[in-house]
Amino acid sequence: MSTRAHHPRRDAEAPHPSLTTHPKTAAERSAHATSFGSVSADYDAARPEYPTDAVAWLLSSQPARVIDVGAGTGKLTRAVAATGAEVIAVDPDARMLEQLSARSPQIRTLVGSGESLPVPDDSAEAIVYGQAWHWVDPIVAAAEAARVLVPGGVLGLIWNIRDVTDPFTRRLSLIMGDSAAERLDADGGPTIPEPFGPADVETFHWVRTMNADTLVQLVASRSLYIAAGPQERRDVDAAVRDLAGDGDVELRYATRVYKAVPLT
Repeated sequence: MSTRAHHPRRDAEAPHPSLTTHPKTAAERSAHATSFGSVSADYDAARPEYPTDAVAWLLSSQPARVIDVGAGTGKLTRAVAATGAEVIAVDPDARMLEQLSARSPQIRTLVGSGESLPVPDDSAEAIVYGQAWHWVDPIVAAAEAARVLVPGGVLGLIWNIRDVTDPFTRRLSLIMGDSAAERLDADGGPTIPEPFGPADVETFHWVRTMNADTLVQLVASRSLYIAAGPQERRDVDAAVRDLAGDGDVELRYATRVYKAVPLT
């Protein structure tokens, strides 16, 4: 058994220039998943934080120890640590963890993946994935999460999804192209296989104010941009700056949060 949540499909319109080349095989997905280390500074500077109320809902069980899988540069890790929980950051890319440690040296980091967590059985009350579950094999990762969680422990998945019902955000998204997370969201949400039961789902809407430079950095931190050729990157940079203009802009997000516990 697996659970999926359903959300409206995104508009398929995609004018030029846009980034539209998506990984199709497991090897390509793995390469994209570990491509962020080459732009770890842009990633840390430009990627959005997670809303406090979304993190509070994610961790409403008040876990003492949390494993943050696919932790990257620590966007979710620091939000979890701010709740008072002990958090261990796991990521397949050591370069991302180096960026995390530079800002948060007190947080323990481990190189590993959702399919092979480098921690013992029954060692955490919660496992969380921020912008990362779409990079794993859900069947293997769910079994591994169940191994690591104590009885009654929680698997939490969270994504900052651009809210394309807003006209500006939609125009930017057409330039940026859909990410793997946004395609997953448009197709009904994540699959969380057994041994987990049906997920509880909440959505949190919020607005981020940015300037053109940060907006370009945000686009540059995405796997499609990293994999693109030099001319395609220049075209996208120009399109983003033209859209943003000279002042600040508002980018709207819908943060989607899922929680599931193993079946007893």
